[in-house]
Amino acid sequence: MPLLEGKIALITGGAGGIGRTIARRFAQEGARVVVNDLGCAVDGSGADELVAEQVADELQAMGGKAVASCHDVATADGARGAVQTAVDAYGGLDVLVCCAGIVRDRTLLKMEEAAWDAVVGTVLKGTFLTVQAAARQMVSQGGGGRIVAMTGLPGYLGGFAQGNLAAACGGVHGLVRTAAIELQKHRITVNAIAALAKTRSTATLPALEGVTNVTPDYVAPVALFLSSELCGDRSGLTLAVAGPRVHSFRFAESAGKFKDDGAGVFAPEEILEHWAGITKG
Repeated sequence: MPLLEGKIALITGGAGGIGRTIARRFAQEGARVVVNDLGCAVDGSGADELVAEQVADELQAMGGKAVASCHDVATADGARGAVQTAVDAYGGLDVLVCCAGIVRDRTLLKMEEAAWDAVVGTVLKGTFLTVQAAARQMVSQGGGGRIVAMTGLPGYLGGFAQGNLAAACGGVHGLVRTAAIELQKHRITVNAIAALAKTRSTATLPALEGVTNVTPDYVAPVALFLSSELCGDRSGLTLAVAGPRVHSFRFAESAGKFKDDGAGVFAPEEILEHWAGITKG
């Protein structure tokens, strides 16, 4: 039996790159798909409603069920509208995958406020608003649900000229952890994927020059796992995908150094003295 047979899935940023590949895989696995996409450029400029409609048509042509949504999920009205599209078309919502994102790379010293606001607004705020709208719908239905949010390696490792994206992706990680805690009682799992894949947003990265095995095809099965019953009650996790490698990202504490009883607080010089013990894993 297909893993998402009869499920209703909303995929933001679903008309290109990773989102489009996930939409195709979900349709093949029996999901009724809402393809949400503004049809904008990589930097978020412009819009073309035909982009989402063309992918929805493509899914229908291959035997799937799909409708398009051109709502801007970086706004509250847009996020609610995208969810409502699923409700109007199919009667509810079972799965949300947040793939909407843009990039405006600038070094810290040269980044304009507009470039910061645009990326954080789409990646972090857009994820928050869509997760909130989807979760409210899932809670009202009473049958649980699955939420998957795309984050990115810059959120964990940093990235040259990507302070805005790194901050947004790090924020998505914290949001996923919090949503997983809060929505557990409603039987809604919330997980993240940190994907390294060659798309129009990453095609010019020097690290991916000549690389052929980091396509979105490797990401779709991970999204499918997290969106299906195979995931069980696993929640609050980040799975990283880089071509054929799947691993997890998590924050870890060092053992640390304790101040001897009655010895007072650490002096700055003592922090330097015990640096290895404080930072050693």
